Amino acid sequence: MTKQAQSSPDDAHARLRINEIFYSLQGEASTVGWPTVFVRLTGCPLRCNYCDTEYAFHEGHWMNVGAVLAEIGQYEARYVTVTGGEPLAQKATRLLLRELCDRGYRVSLETSGALDLADIDVRVTKVMDLKTPASGEVGRNLYDNLDHLAATDQVKFVLCDRQDYEWARQLVLERKLTDRFEVLFSPSSGQLDARDLADWILEDRLPVRFQIQLHKYLWGDERGR
Repeated sequence: MTKQAQSSPDDAHARLRINEIFYSLQGEASTVGWPTVFVRLTGCPLRCNYCDTEYAFHEGHWMNVGAVLAEIGQYEARYVTVTGGEPLAQKATRLLLRELCDRGYRVSLETSGALDLADIDVRVTKVMDLKTPASGEVGRNLYDNLDHLAATDQVKFVLCDRQDYEWARQLVLERKLTDRFEVLFSPSSGQLDARDLADWILEDRLPVRFQIQLHKYLWGDERGR
C-alpha cells in the first residue's frame, strides 16, 4: 500500500488546490439531471481548443481533504463529481475519491484519457474523455486506460466536426468499445451543431449515447452552475 493510500484526510500533506465547490444538476454522463456536488480542482496539463473551464488552470486555494469533505457534507447530496481542470494531476485526488466512497457517496470522476487510471478506487464511476484530432490534444491519449475501465464506466468523445465524428466512429468500432462500456458522443458547443451529430449517429446506426450539456442549456456559461 502506498503512502498516499495510508494518508488521513486531516493530514497536513493531504491537500488539494480547489478551484470551486458547488451544488448543481449533473449536466452529462449517466447521472444527468441528479442534484450533485461538484469539486473542481485547479490545474490541467492539456490545452484543448474548446475548453470551457480555462479559469481552472490557475485559480484556486489550498484545502486539506478533511475540509473538502466537510464542505461537501453541507449539501446533503447523494452524488459527488470530482472534475477539473484535470483532477488526476493532483496526488491527493485519489485519497479524496476513496474517502468519498467510504462515506457512501455515489462518486464520479471526470478525467481526460491522458493520465493513468490504474489505481483509481473501483467504486468510482470514471468518465474518461478521449481527445479527438480537432481538440488539439489527440496525441495525449493513453489508450491503455481503456483496460482500466469497468462496464459501469463511460468513454466520452467531444466532437468538433465531421472529421472528429469519423475518427471517433472508427475507434469505437475497431476497439468494440460499446461492447465494453457506455460510449458518449457530445457536440462541442459552438463548433458542431447538435442536430447534425444526432443525424450522423442515426444514419450510421451507431450504438452510442448522444448527449448535450444540460447545464449549458439551463444556465449558459455561468460559473458554479
